Amino acid sequence: MNDIITFDGVTKRHGDVVSLQDLHLGVHQGEVLALLGHNGAGKTTAMKLILGLIVPSEGELRVFGATPHGSEANQLRQRLGFLPENVGFYEQLSGREVLDYFARLKRADRHQIDDLLEQVGLGEASKRRVKTYSKGMRQRLGLAQALLGEPQLLLLDEPTTGLDPAATRDFYTTVKTLRDQGCTVLLSSHVLPGVEPYIDRALILGGGRRLALGSLDELRSQAALPLTIRAKGDWAVNALPADLPAQQMQRLNGNVCEFHVRPKNKMQVLRRLATTPGIEDIELLPPSLEHLYTHFSATLSTTLPARDPS
Repeated sequence: MNDIITFDGVTKRHGDVVSLQDLHLGVHQGEVLALLGHNGAGKTTAMKLILGLIVPSEGELRVFGATPHGSEANQLRQRLGFLPENVGFYEQLSGREVLDYFARLKRADRHQIDDLLEQVGLGEASKRRVKTYSKGMRQRLGLAQALLGEPQLLLLDEPTTGLDPAATRDFYTTVKTLRDQGCTVLLSSHVLPGVEPYIDRALILGGGRRLALGSLDELRSQAALPLTIRAKGDWAVNALPADLPAQQMQRLNGNVCEFHVRPKNKMQVLRRLATTPGIEDIELLPPSLEHLYTHFSATLSTTLPARDPS
């Protein structure tokens, strides 16, 4: 599998402050990687390094096999799209004029502008001045700008800020389509439940260091957190087998109970519940991305000072 981005022991210092510490990371072609972490964790620094806006203090960074701040920087930037957290445009221009301006800067095909505006839901507002746009509309215009030139690498910093649920769903549908077409996507978000269904892997940062990296299944294996089994039916708690290997049992209402179980005991508990009279439904709930993020941040970042000013 080809790596579009490679961090090889990358460290970034700002004076005495270390914002990224010895990061090793390979980002594969055609994957969606989430960058997760508290404010100051190093996410913005990593994106700025990829964009070539800042230079590593130590280590080596390669994007499409080249140094992003080197002689090939302009060519590399034409192959990627970037959506910052806070977008800003010339407010006297219309949405279409904004995209036309950026298409010229990027040397992208201007014939795709109308299609992009329709794609992000701004077709009918394309001739309105940006100063009349809501925050969500400006965010959609920012996404259209990032998609100019059919980028092979897309960097998205809090991309769903200001979007309503329908627009957020449409945004992630676009991300999935781009991934299916071979585009590599890095996105940073604090809305973990919204991100979870659409990512291939997550990188959790804390204090500028890598705390965890992997797919959801890999992170669950690393964390070994209890999973939740929810049983529903017309039954009594005292009807349960006394030796159920559950760490904790909680009655949610009259006919639903929740059990927190270690992964190694999952099948044993499921078998016992399946043979318990009165149980009508059993639901298995593995640890969510939010649970995993909390776990790794709490257990590993406690010894790391917050270092990233970005």
